Amino acid sequence: MKAYLDSLAAYRDRRILLILLLGFSSGLPLLLVLSTLSARLRDAGLSTGTIGLFAYVLAPYSFKFAWAPLVDRLPLPGLTRLLGRRRSWLLVTQTGLILSIALLAMADPATGTAGLAMAALAVAFFSASQDIVVDAWRVEVLPEEKLGAGAAVVVIGYRLGMFAAGAGALFLADRIGWTDTYLVMALLVLVGCVAALLAPEPAVAPAPAEPSGSWRSWIEQGVVAPFADFFQRRGMAVAGVILAFISLYKASDVMLTLMANPFYLDLGFTKTDIAEVSGTFGLFVGLFGGVLGGALAFRLGLLPALLVSGILQGASNLAFAALAVIGPVKWAFYLAILAENLTGGMGTAVFVAYLSSLCTVHFTATQYALLTSFMQLFAKFAVVPASGFIAEALGWPGFFILSAVFALPGLLLVLWLRRRVAVADRAAPPALPVSSG
Repeated sequence: MKAYLDSLAAYRDRRILLILLLGFSSGLPLLLVLSTLSARLRDAGLSTGTIGLFAYVLAPYSFKFAWAPLVDRLPLPGLTRLLGRRRSWLLVTQTGLILSIALLAMADPATGTAGLAMAALAVAFFSASQDIVVDAWRVEVLPEEKLGAGAAVVVIGYRLGMFAAGAGALFLADRIGWTDTYLVMALLVLVGCVAALLAPEPAVAPAPAEPSGSWRSWIEQGVVAPFADFFQRRGMAVAGVILAFISLYKASDVMLTLMANPFYLDLGFTKTDIAEVSGTFGLFVGLFGGVLGGALAFRLGLLPALLVSGILQGASNLAFAALAVIGPVKWAFYLAILAENLTGGMGTAVFVAYLSSLCTVHFTATQYALLTSFMQLFAKFAVVPASGFIAEALGWPGFFILSAVFALPGLLLVLWLRRRVAVADRAAPPALPVSSG
C-alpha cells in the first residue's frame, strides 16, 4: 500500500495541473463528432447504418502524422517568437476549434448531412492538430519518472472534457436545443487557451538543422528522421508488431464509439438518463480507473498492465450484451457503465503511458502523432463505419458479444511483445527493459 501511495506524489507537480486543463481541451471536441453527434443524428431520424458512416470524419485522427512534422518544427510568424514553439501552435489549433465547432452548431442534420459532415471533419482536423501539440508538450515537459502520472492526469482531463461534451451536451440539448448546446461547447475551448498561455515552454529543442536551412534538410530532419529513428531503434519487424498492436489494442472499445447512444435511445432511455448514468456516473468511474491504471503501470510495468487492462476491457462489453437482454432497467445500466468505464479508464491510462515511452524527445510530436494515428486505425476505418450495419444484422446482444471478441488480437500481440521487445529509453538507445511483473 505504501508503494501505491508513494506513486501518487507525482500529482503535486504544477505542470500536472496544466496537463489536466490541456487534457480537458483535448477531450472536449471528440464526443462532439462521436457519440454526442450520433445522438443528434438519431434525434434527426437518421438510421444506425448512416450514423456509422460518420466514422469517416475521424480520418484526421488517423492521418495526423502526415502534418505532425509541420506542427513539430515549423515556426509561426510572430507567434513563435512571442510564445514559443509549442504554445503558439496550441493557440492556433484552439482558435480553429472554436470556429469549426461553431460551424457545426449551425449545421442542420435534417436538411444537409453533407454540410454537417464537412463541419465535423473540420472539428476533427483541428482537434487532431491540437492533440499533436498537447501530447508533445506533455512528454517534453515531464521527467521520465512522472510520465505515468502525466498520462493518468491527461486521461482525467480528457474525460472531464468528454463529460462536458457528453453528459453536459445531452443535458443541455434536452433544454436549449442542439445548436445552442454546440455553441456552448465552442466557448469551453477557452479553458485550453488559458492553459496554453500559462504553460511553460519545454526546454527541449528539436534536433538541430543543417546550416543551409534548405527544404531538403528540413524534410530530412523534420519528416524522415523521426520515422527512421522509430524503426531503426527497434528493427523493422518489432516496430511493425508495435504498430499493429497499437492499431488493435482498443478495437473492442472503439466498436462502441458511435453505437452506444443510439443503443441507449433505442432501449428506451432518455437523453437525460444517458447524461446521468453514462455521462456523469461513468465519468467518475472512468477518472478512478485512470488513476488506478497509472498506479498499475507503476507497480507492474507497462506491458503486464496492458495485458491485465486489455482482458478487462474486452470482458466489460459483455455487460452491454446483458443490458440489451434485460432492457431499460436503471440498475443494469449502472452496472454496464461501471464495468465499461472502470476498465476503459485503466486501459487508456496505461496505453497512453506506453505510447509516451516509445518516443524520442527530439522527435516527440511527430513520433507520438505516428503512434496515435495507428491507434485504432483498423477499428476506425473497417469496424466503426460498419458498426451500424453490424448492429442491424446481429441485433444489439450479438453486436456487443462480437465487440468483446475484437479484444483478442491486441491481447495476443501484448503477449508477443512481453517476450520480444523492451520499452525504449525516451532520449536515446539502449532501451530500458519493461518489468515483466
